[in-house]
Amino acid sequence: MPEQEYLPPRQPGGSRGPGRCDQDPPPWASLSSVRQDRPRGFGGGPADDAPAGQPEQVPPCAGPQWAGPQAGDEEPPAAPRRAPGRRAARAAARRRRRWLFLLAGLVGTAGAVTAVVLLAAGGGGPAPVIPGGLITTFQPGELQQVPNACRSVPAATVQQYLPGKADVASPLSVDGAAESACDWTIDRAPVYRLFQLSMLAYAPSGLASGDGSATFAAIDAYDSALAGMQHPSKKSAEPRATVTLLSGLGNEAFSAQQVFRRGGAVTDVATVVVRYHNVVVTATMNGLQQSNSGDYGPVSMSQLSSAALAFAQAAEATLH
Repeated sequence: MPEQEYLPPRQPGGSRGPGRCDQDPPPWASLSSVRQDRPRGFGGGPADDAPAGQPEQVPPCAGPQWAGPQAGDEEPPAAPRRAPGRRAARAAARRRRRWLFLLAGLVGTAGAVTAVVLLAAGGGGPAPVIPGGLITTFQPGELQQVPNACRSVPAATVQQYLPGKADVASPLSVDGAAESACDWTIDRAPVYRLFQLSMLAYAPSGLASGDGSATFAAIDAYDSALAGMQHPSKKSAEPRATVTLLSGLGNEAFSAQQVFRRGGAVTDVATVVVRYHNVVVTATMNGLQQSNSGDYGPVSMSQLSSAALAFAQAAEATLH
């Protein structure tokens, strides 16, 4: 009986063919190949320390490590990328434009802020005024507090226009050092006089006209007082005043004369209003022309106006 030749088992895989490791090796494939010893070089020969004369066992189907997939094992080629359509291209262009606009705006804003900081750091003066913006700080010449109203008028002036001993009272201020007021009163028949003096330094306000500065806030208050004298509201108990604009006093000033009649009593009132930068000075002299009982009077309107003007001038002088 012929001796059967041993064949190694078949490897699982595809069909057999030339160059496949899963085909049946020839009978001589199991024989050891003898190669002459050589140094190990680039490409992977036997180890340098291998004994001389030892045969190197080479697998029948061993291939180089860099060998790629064999025929029949090729991977399907990747699908080509789809070129972006017109709509996607337009959307990408819009996004790029938006980023460019945003970067340009940030650069412009950073430049403006840097310029303001550099200007502010240049000295110890007030903050720079940005064109078209609101002013929130006091500017040169503006006052943040006013003198004491009771001490702003010399005693000789008080004695001249308020003969006798006047009672002096200082109403409580609601604006702290930015406001001061004082009342002088003489109530001894037949003389009744009430003199009221107030000084108020206005602060910057977003409700003010113009750039919202403290000076514009004072201008608004001055204009409101003038309009109220010239054209009082129909619902107001204030009579229409005779108004005269004054020159050489503060930045602007006016005087007004009014006559109040209440239940048979007649009171003459002379007022002088002065604006100096952001401060408004108001001096008012009341004289009882006629009382209900007839114990007071008469009074001179011109003397009242002169007294109001003298007190206003004295108070305005303390602001310089």
